[in-house]
Amino acid sequence: MQFSLAVLPGDGVGPEVIDEAIKVLKAVGARYGHDFKLEYGLVGGIAIDKEGTSLSTQTLKMCKSKDAILLGAVGDPKYDDPQAPVHPEDGLLELRKGLGLFANLRPVKVYPALENNTNFKPDVIRGVDFVFVRELTGGLYFGKPKRQWRTSRGRRATDSMNYSEQEIERIVRVGFEVAMSRKKKLISVDKANVLQSSRLWRQVAIEVSADYPEVDLEHMLIDACSMRIIQNPRYLDVLVTENTFGDIVTDEASMLAGSMGMLPSASIAGVPQSGVKIRGMYEPIHGSAPRRARQDIANPIATIMSMAMMLRYSFALEKAAAAVEAAVERVLEEDYRTYDIMGEGKKKVGTNKMGDMITERLGG
Repeated sequence: MQFSLAVLPGDGVGPEVIDEAIKVLKAVGARYGHDFKLEYGLVGGIAIDKEGTSLSTQTLKMCKSKDAILLGAVGDPKYDDPQAPVHPEDGLLELRKGLGLFANLRPVKVYPALENNTNFKPDVIRGVDFVFVRELTGGLYFGKPKRQWRTSRGRRATDSMNYSEQEIERIVRVGFEVAMSRKKKLISVDKANVLQSSRLWRQVAIEVSADYPEVDLEHMLIDACSMRIIQNPRYLDVLVTENTFGDIVTDEASMLAGSMGMLPSASIAGVPQSGVKIRGMYEPIHGSAPRRARQDIANPIATIMSMAMMLRYSFALEKAAAAVEAAVERVLEEDYRTYDIMGEGKKKVGTNKMGDMITERLGG
């Protein structure tokens, strides 16, 4: 079968980890007889440098014509000035909005081989395996008014958390569908004791739950959820939450797995169902880490696992996705580690070598 994808390496370590994911993808194609057509584009700081904008109309058009998008990372310190007219992250937000990628899936899994490679007691994180469903195109990041201005008393700024019932309904439905494929348990995360937007969120979640009587729906305040992630992460299975809350707690949860370099993500434009292809953008949850760039030390596993999610959701290649995930687990069981997940007695390897070993063990 033939599939098309846009490849956006981005900034910092992005190109390096993307190279390793493409290496594994080509091995998948050779093993299963699939043809992956790649077209490269610019996004983020590199796009500002070469095209004057963080995402050109041509790159967005190219992405819209593909089955999926594989993204490295965006971010460049030279654009950190709040007064800068354009920022690398603007391109990421434009991609999400322009492609209608309203649902972000972020799985959090603790591999047995890494139980002793985190700051947590092994008996607390052993067997942890849950997934966040984060709303991605609404809330504070996109709400209006959004502005900064001067008054006679000084500067002021405002951001607006706006949600329609339609936006809430579609993301909550994704949460229920994911829960149906797992343990039929869904936690809806909000701040309904304070925010009106969260009160609407909770109301809509209850309404949608009528379509999923098999699923146990629980409501949890975001602060309680933040504590539960650390206190008893095995309690969690599927969590659905709005944009800003999801952005924060998913980074918190990444530490359960030992490193942000271990966690993938999928931003999709529909409700995931077995065998159904959905356009999506796939990226590691980590940033561009410019200080780690071009040193062959960045962990490519999150990007490779994001590519596996692409195989599953955008290409409906479940067998190939499972094979990639198994290859990653096999390498970890053999005690190979990049610097960020290094432990006593383990074998340290670089970005390129980690990609090579995962490729070699694909189906091995």
